[in-house]
Amino acid sequence: MSTNFINIDEFEKGFKIITFSRPDALNALNSDLLTELNNILEGFLAEESGPCGIILTGEGEKAFVAGADIKSMVGISQEEAKSFSLLGQQTTLLLESLSCPVISCVNGFALGGGLEMALAGDFMYASKNAVFGLPEVKLGLIPGFGGTQRLERVVGRNLARELIFTGKNLTADDAAKVGLVNEVFSDKEAMIEAAKKTLNVISKNSLHAVGKSKEAILRGADGSLMEGLKLEALIFSEIFDSHDAKEGTLAFTEKRKPSFKHQSLQE
Repeated sequence: MSTNFINIDEFEKGFKIITFSRPDALNALNSDLLTELNNILEGFLAEESGPCGIILTGEGEKAFVAGADIKSMVGISQEEAKSFSLLGQQTTLLLESLSCPVISCVNGFALGGGLEMALAGDFMYASKNAVFGLPEVKLGLIPGFGGTQRLERVVGRNLARELIFTGKNLTADDAAKVGLVNEVFSDKEAMIEAAKKTLNVISKNSLHAVGKSKEAILRGADGSLMEGLKLEALIFSEIFDSHDAKEGTLAFTEKRKPSFKHQSLQE
């Protein structure tokens, strides 16, 4: 499946690779691309059983997403700027809300909106040539697609503020050292293959439980520790009514592999 700026490939049943495909502009984000991705993600959420896992990457070797399309932003009004920011935020929120695991596979530049898209995945892999940064202040702007909120949650208060205030970039190795990236690979092909293997490992577990774990993490991040613990206990108790919980615990006692149904991937 392809749209004007997004390609979707299925490498195994239920497992998809979403590719930003605007190579003439280093996959830069404009309103049309964001709208297309919004529609795709809303479609996934509306399905009775959504994807089992997603790899998010960019076409070519040079860029995951080089940033927002600055040319399209020149001279826009305050109201138009707000609409563009809200569209980007909506896209990252939809991506983040998918119950399946999403691995951001960063090849080349992931700057500005590109890094913000990558941060909306569950974790990141990078090729050796990856470059990360939020350089908006160099243009008199600020990150507008969630960067001021998500980066600090990943790398911590001090480093996030340093990166945003200076606009400096991180290499793939430096990004791995600070926990922004889980692992660095020699090239894009090796990175994508590793991401496929990781999703394959995850798929041997209950994807229903994986989705509920993700729900607890995301919802708990917005409150206090005590609120998060209450939420965790609630989801922990509710999941015992699922087929997978019953099957998984019974299989353990019977010393056999469980046969999960992966029910309710989207609830």
